Amino acid sequence: MSSTIDWHDKLTWKVSAKNTFWCLLGCAIGDLGTILFFQLSLIPFPIMSIMILAIINGLITSIILETFILMRQNFKFLNALKTATGMSLISMISMEIMMNLTDYILTGGAILTWWVIPIMLIVGFLTPWPYNYWRLKKYGISCH
Repeated sequence: MSSTIDWHDKLTWKVSAKNTFWCLLGCAIGDLGTILFFQLSLIPFPIMSIMILAIINGLITSIILETFILMRQNFKFLNALKTATGMSLISMISMEIMMNLTDYILTGGAILTWWVIPIMLIVGFLTPWPYNYWRLKKYGISCH
């Protein structure tokens, strides 16, 4: 394979979009769930601490979801866990940071509203998508 990447492959964009969506779903469950918990419970906790916890929980739920998906594709548990953790960690971290940064910029942080959630999800999807495309195109590596 040459050292340059063809960024015009529609099939690779489609597959990488599917992979990115599953990553987003897993991250959003933990991330938004954590923010919603603190928002509803009114537990006094610093905003940055909530956001860091939301990022950590988003990473955990994404790894759990991806491990489950891989196990349904006949991966053994440890192989599925290693694959879910190793193949998409950069994608998940960038997604989480940008979702929370978007929330922070638009609301002051750790506040979910009807209008901020779609923006967070769009930013969270678009951030790692080119990386996922590149990784799939260059190495043929996909999480799902």
